[in-house]
Parts: sequence; C-alpha cells; structure tokens
Amino acid sequence: MVACGGSGSVSVAAPQPSGAAANECAALLDGLPDLVLEQEARDVEPADASAAAWGDPAVVLRCGVKRPAELEPSSPCFVANDVGWFADESGDSEVVFTTIGRSTYVEVSVPDDYPQPSGALAELAAAVSGSTTEVLPCV
Repeated sequence: MVACGGSGSVSVAAPQPSGAAANECAALLDGLPDLVLEQEARDVEPADASAAAWGDPAVVLRCGVKRPAELEPSSPCFVANDVGWFADESGDSEVVFTTIGRSTYVEVSVPDDYPQPSGALAELAAAVSGSTTEVLPCV
C-alpha cells in the first residue's frame, strides 16, 4: 500500500507478529484499500510496522496484536461483512475494534471524529477475511 494523503506520518505502537501471523499481516497490508471512511492512506512510523493509517485524525489498523484483555467469552461480538469484531468503547476519544475468532488478531482504532466508526470495518473486511482464517464464527 502506498500512502499518499494526510499530514505527515502516524506514529504507531508496532505489534510484533511472528510465524504464520507475520505472513498473514503482510498479506493483509498488501490487500488494504486506498480509502477508509473516505480518508486517504497515510504513512506510519515505524515504516516496517504491521500497521496502516488513513485520514487526520488517523484511523489506525494494527495487525498481529495481542488478544484484548477485556475480551471475555460473554463479550458481544458483531459481524461486519462476515468478519467478527469486539468493540472497546472505554477510550476517551476513540473506539477500538479487534477481530474475534480469526487466526490473527487485527485491531482498528477509529477516532470519535468519525460519525460511523463501524463503517471502517465494512471497508476493511475483505482484506481481513482474505488474509486471515476464521477459526471460530462470531455468534
């Protein structure tokens, strides 16, 4: 993915996927859309991070993250274009979505500035489902 918009690069906490997750994350990054929530892609720092960003304020995707500590078997799971997600809305200024039931955890942080944060998930679902495997369906 070539970043072309935004104002400078976005600093991200770089996940450290290994093994199969590293391969899945590389495939995911190659398959990401140029626009998310009508926002153009931006560069991320560090440049080799398994991450991508769009817009200002940035919508940030990180691949190969750890399982969210808040995720419990009873946590709500919702589906966007056949990909299950857990939503953590405890942050002050963003919603953090993390895939549920996939071979690699993918996290998408959407700032509150965007009126339909879950719209990003629908736009990213094809890349997520094309690069990771569903292990357990969202029920």
